[in-house]
Amino acid sequence: MKNNKLFILGLIIAMIIFACGEQEKGPTGSNDEPLSLDDLFFGTDSTLDVVTWNIEHFPKNSETTNYVAQIIAAIDADIYGLQEIESDADFEEVINILNFSDSLNSWNGYRSNSVSSNYGSINLAFIYKNTFYDSICEPFPTNWIAFPRPPLRLDITYQSENVTIINNHLKAGGDGELDLSDPWDEETRRYNACNLLDAYIFENLFDQNVIVIGDMNDELNDEEDNNVFMQFISTPEEYLFADWDIGLGSTDNWSYPGWPSHLDHILITNELFDEYNMSVSETRTFKIDDYLDNGWYEYDSNVSDHLPVGVKLKFLMHKD
Repeated sequence: MKNNKLFILGLIIAMIIFACGEQEKGPTGSNDEPLSLDDLFFGTDSTLDVVTWNIEHFPKNSETTNYVAQIIAAIDADIYGLQEIESDADFEEVINILNFSDSLNSWNGYRSNSVSSNYGSINLAFIYKNTFYDSICEPFPTNWIAFPRPPLRLDITYQSENVTIINNHLKAGGDGELDLSDPWDEETRRYNACNLLDAYIFENLFDQNVIVIGDMNDELNDEEDNNVFMQFISTPEEYLFADWDIGLGSTDNWSYPGWPSHLDHILITNELFDEYNMSVSETRTFKIDDYLDNGWYEYDSNVSDHLPVGVKLKFLMHKD
């Protein structure tokens, strides 16, 4: 079924392009050929599947929406938290392609407009299967120092459980050293953002299933004195980075190969520890470039400099 869905999606894109007349081809002629992503699929009907993905300056070119729609369909997760979504029209086009090609699911999405064009319009967004939507809000709409791109909160109901997903794109840059005496220090801004997220979860989502995702622009394996995530790392009874093994493992699986570094993270609260420890649960970096004829060059040129990272969680039948 997944292979058929991908074939149909590629065929639809090719028909649309043919109807619009001949266009300049991308690096591998992807205008008229579906991507070979048949074994990329990740999501299942029995798990909650969440992906974080920085789609750099979306869209990079006229090919990007086609690539993104096919990748989303191939991974087949329930929820995608996206960063750097610059175009509303192209964002809606991805959703339209998904709905036109997917007979099994209804897709929807939301793109914030908090980041103005003066700052590149690199806004946060969610794309999700409609059955999972409850509400969306921005918990920190005006704290521009800690959150230059205000986090986006999505609340869903899954198997009668309330789940909150908080999408982030923290401040980039810095020298690798945390200077708490300087509120404008890039590491300090990320450090303060993490502390604010922790306080927000404690005050508003205590005893709730929470997943914090996003391009957090820093590494998990920094030494303690310079680690912006210490509030989470130092409280293992409360939080767990689902991508911890990726961040401390081989560079082959890091989400930002060009550096290389691992910057895109998935953090869960202790209410989800049991689900995370189920045998079918998994965290993965999706190495899309491995599926493309021209590898990383093709992916980076047409899609992003970040790879998506996903988690799937098998919920218990009866939670206490």
